[in-house]
Amino acid sequence: MLKNITLSADEELIRKAREKAQREHTTLNASFRKWLRHYVNAEVRARDFDELMESFAYVQPGKKFCREEMNER
Repeated sequence: MLKNITLSADEELIRKAREKAQREHTTLNASFRKWLRHYVNAEVRARDFDELMESFAYVQPGKKFCREEMNER
């Protein structure tokens, strides 16, 4: 269920945001809902990334690679 909220912003900023949304073939409302989902899920993605990096903690390259070795194909 969608719930209405009221936000305040500078008139010029709103105008520019509506123009940008129109160029992207969407609406300001749809853009805001997308941003809100991204905002809410940012902590989850950051935590998932941290857990992924920790799962790779066992990897030890054993040495520093020189430029030639890193660019080998």
